[in-house]
Amino acid sequence: MTGLDYKQVLLPIDLGHASSWERPLPAALDICRTYGAHLNILTVIPNMGMPVVGSFFPPDFEEKARAKAEEALDKWLKERMPDDVEADAYVAMGTIYDEILAVADKLNCDLIIMGSHRRAMRDYLIGPNAARVVRHAKQDVMVLRSTAGE
Repeated sequence: MTGLDYKQVLLPIDLGHASSWERPLPAALDICRTYGAHLNILTVIPNMGMPVVGSFFPPDFEEKARAKAEEALDKWLKERMPDDVEADAYVAMGTIYDEILAVADKLNCDLIIMGSHRRAMRDYLIGPNAARVVRHAKQDVMVLRSTAGE
């Protein structure tokens, strides 16, 4: 036995970028099946940054953005989740890495599985969100490199 006993797995995804889940989803499903773990899928709507930026959006923007993200995530789940793995979906708003860490803690996750993009040389090893999650998570973190564009 490896000493690992995962019960709650978090899979953060970007609904607009398949590279964020193409490799991580099969890995998460395998781990959930192996350990009998529950899969928690999270998508984060990035915050608008400074309040002055937010002032350019309509007052109900956040509410509409959350509703649209919840609808898209529900559709994503129906298209991709097999019946043999229990999963719940969550939408958060804020700074991506902060929300990933907060949701992982709130749900008592043992493992975070996420993809990393090759966007620029400054992100040579792993992307900025994945790097921050790896540095600050209390949980084990598995980062899978995207093969998109290679």
